[in-house]
Amino acid sequence: MAKLWQKDYELDAFVEQFTVGRDFELDQHLLKADCVASLAHATMLEKIGILTTEELTALKEGLTAIIRAHENEAFPITRNDEDGHTAIENALTKKYGAAGKKIHTGRSRNDQVIVATRLYARAFLLVLLEHGLTLVENLLVFADQHQKVPMPGRTHMQIAMPSSVGLWAGAYAEQLLDDLLLVKNAYRLNNQSPLGSAASYGVPLPLNRELVADLLGFAKVQNNVLYANNSRGKMESIILDAVDQVVLTLSKLAQDLILFSMPEFQYFTLPDNLCSGSSIMPQKKNPCGLELLRAKAATVSSCTFQIKNIIKALPSGYNRDFQETKEPFLRGANTGLACVQIMDLAIRKVKVNPEKLRAGFIPEIYATDAALDLVAKGMPFRDAYRKVGLNLDQLEARDPEATIMAKTYTGTTGNLGLDKAQAAADALRAFVQAEEAKIDAKISALVGFPVKLFAPEK
Repeated sequence: MAKLWQKDYELDAFVEQFTVGRDFELDQHLLKADCVASLAHATMLEKIGILTTEELTALKEGLTAIIRAHENEAFPITRNDEDGHTAIENALTKKYGAAGKKIHTGRSRNDQVIVATRLYARAFLLVLLEHGLTLVENLLVFADQHQKVPMPGRTHMQIAMPSSVGLWAGAYAEQLLDDLLLVKNAYRLNNQSPLGSAASYGVPLPLNRELVADLLGFAKVQNNVLYANNSRGKMESIILDAVDQVVLTLSKLAQDLILFSMPEFQYFTLPDNLCSGSSIMPQKKNPCGLELLRAKAATVSSCTFQIKNIIKALPSGYNRDFQETKEPFLRGANTGLACVQIMDLAIRKVKVNPEKLRAGFIPEIYATDAALDLVAKGMPFRDAYRKVGLNLDQLEARDPEATIMAKTYTGTTGNLGLDKAQAAADALRAFVQAEEAKIDAKISALVGFPVKLFAPEK
C-alpha cells in the first residue's frame, strides 16, 4: 500500500529508514487512541456531508475491528507503513475503498498524532493519579500506625532533634499530594482537543471542532489552530515536568529507605522481594529496586529535557523534529508510573524496628529541648543556647515518646494532622473517578464498547 504522502518518486532507502526511525513501533502505544480519534473525526465528516451514512458505518466497523485486533496483538505496523496513521488508513482503504480514502479529509498526520497523544496522555495521567493517590494513602496509613514511634531527626545527616516515623512518612505523603496537584494541572492543560488544526492553519471546510471534542470527552477545543500545532512537544514536556516532580520525591524517599535500612541504622527492614542478591557475596541482600528507582528519576528528567531541547528553537508551524518527542514522552511517562508502583510496594511491606530507632536517642538529641526548657523559665534563648552548648556532657536522657508527643501545635510530631492530608487525597480521588467515569462513558458511546487508551509498557 502507498504512503500517505506518496507521489511520483521514491525515497532513498537509507533516508526512509532514518526518517521513519522507530515511529512504526512506538505507534503501537497510540494505535487505539488514533482509531478512537479517527472515529470521532469520521462522525463529524458525516455530519457535514463529506461522508455518507453508509461510509461512516463501514469506517466504524473497520476502526473497531482494528482496535479489537490490536488488543489481540494482531494489527502489525511495519516500517513500510511508516506509522500507525498510514497502517490504519491503508487497512480501511483496502477493505472499504473510497470511504477509507475520505477519512483523512480535513486532517494532517500532525493533528492526528497530537490528538492520539492527548488521548493517551489523558488516560495515562488518570492512571498515574490513581497509583499516586494509593501510595499517598499507604504512606498516611503507615504514618498513623507509627506516629508514636520515635525516630531521630537529622540535619546535615547528624543527630538533630527528636522526631517520629509518623512525621517522616507524613512529610512524604503531603509532598506527593502537592506533586499530584501538578499532575492534575497538567491533566487539565492536556484535556483540550487539537483536531481541526490540520497542518497548523485549518482547512476551507466547515469542520465542527466542538462536536469532535465532545465525542472524545475533551473539556474544550484548543482554540487557535497554530497554537494547537505549536503545543506539540510543549504539552508532553509539561506532563513530564509534573511526572518529574513526583519521581523526584520518590527518589528522595528511596534514598531514605536505603540509608535507614543499612546495618549501621536498621531503622527499617526492606521486604525480601524488593531486594536481589550478589553474584559473588552470599550474604548480600541489595536494595536494587530502590536503587534503580533513584536512577530512573534521572531518566524521567532526561526525557523531559530531551523534549524541551528538541522544541526550544523550532519555528512555528509543523516541523518534522516533533517526531523525536514521541519516544522520550512514552519512556518518561511509563518510567514515572513504574517508580510509583515500586515505591508503593516498598511502603506496604517495609518493617519498622522501634528498638533500633530508640537507640538513636542519645542525650545530645535533647539539646534544643533543654535550651527551650531554660527559655520557659525566663532565660533569653541565646543565653540558654550557649549554656546548653557548653555543657553537652551534662545532658540527660529523656523518654523519647513523651518528648515527641509533647509537641502539639499544627504539623508537629504530636499533632500530625493526617486527617487534612487524607481529606485532600479524597478530594483528588473524587476528581479522578469523576473524570474516568465521564471519559469512559464518552468513548464507550462513540466506539460501542469500553476502550482503555493507556496500558503500561510490559
